[in-house]
Amino acid sequence: MKNIFDKAIKKSKRVFLYILRYKIFRILPDSIFLKLIYKMKFGKKLDLMNPKTFNEKLQWLKLYDRRPEYIKMVDKYAVKKYIAETIGEAYFIPLLGVYNSYNEINFSALPNQFVLKPNHTSGDIYICKDKSAIDYVKLAKAVDTWLKRRYYWENREWPYKKVQPRIICEEYMVDESGVELKDYKIMCFNGEAKCCVVCANRASLHNVTMNYYDMNWELMPFEHTSYPNSGTLVPKPKDFDKMVEIAGKLSKDISFIRLDFYQTNKQLYLGELTLFPCSGYGKFAPDSYDYLLGSWIRLSGRKKAAT
Repeated sequence: MKNIFDKAIKKSKRVFLYILRYKIFRILPDSIFLKLIYKMKFGKKLDLMNPKTFNEKLQWLKLYDRRPEYIKMVDKYAVKKYIAETIGEAYFIPLLGVYNSYNEINFSALPNQFVLKPNHTSGDIYICKDKSAIDYVKLAKAVDTWLKRRYYWENREWPYKKVQPRIICEEYMVDESGVELKDYKIMCFNGEAKCCVVCANRASLHNVTMNYYDMNWELMPFEHTSYPNSGTLVPKPKDFDKMVEIAGKLSKDISFIRLDFYQTNKQLYLGELTLFPCSGYGKFAPDSYDYLLGSWIRLSGRKKAAT
C-alpha cells in the first residue's frame, strides 16, 4: 500500500510541475513560481531570507543577481565573442555556422561530422557522426522544437529571457578516448575554483555519469542523485592547471559560475558558462554536500531588485 501511495504522490507532483509551465502561469512573479517548484522538488519551503544550501542560493541568485553581462554568458553563440575578448579565440570550439531556422542550414556545406545545438536552452543537442545517417525529417522537427522553446519560462533563469533563439553548428570533437568528449566542469565560488565535475557518457542522457574532484584531484565522497559516480577514477587532464587559471579570470566578482571545458589531444576548449546548474534543483547524496557547496557561496552585497 505504501508503494502505491508513494507512486501516486510522485505522479501528482510531476503533473503539477508540468501544469505550472502552462502559459497562464506566466503571470506568477518569479519568486512565487520558484517557491512552488522548489517545494515540489525538495518537499520543503524555499528560504530566500536566509538561504543556506547550494540550491537555495542559486534560486536567490536568479532573483537578485541580475547583471546585464550574464545575458551574453548564457547565450551559446554570444559567449564565443565574450570568451575571445577575455581569454582569446584559441579556447572556444570552432563555429561552423549560425542559423535562425532549420531551412537556413546548408548541410552540403557541412563536414561529415558536426554538432548542432540551440544557443538559448539546456540539454538540446544533435551529434552527427555520419551525414549519410541523418534523418532530416526528424532533425527538422527537433530543430523547430528547440527554436520554439522559451527557456526562461521553464525555470525562471532570467538571462535567457533576452537571448535571441538561434541554432549553432560546431566542429565535432573527441578526447583521448577517440569515442567521446568528456566535460570538465569547473565550479567557481566568488572567483575561486573549488571543485571539478567530470561528466562522461554524454551521448545518452540515461547513461551520463558525474565524478566530483577537489582541486588536488581527489575524488570527493558525494554524488549527484540523477547522474551517479562512474565507479572509476578519471585521470587528471593535462591542462587542468590552465582550466583553473582561466576559470579564475572569468569568474572574478561572480558569486557562482560553472565553466565547462573540453580536453582533446591537441587543444583545450571552453564550451559553456553556466550560472544555474540543474536550475538549482540538483540533489546530492549525501544531502550534507548541498549545504557544503552552499557555504562556499557568499551573497552579501549582491542583492538587486528582481523584475
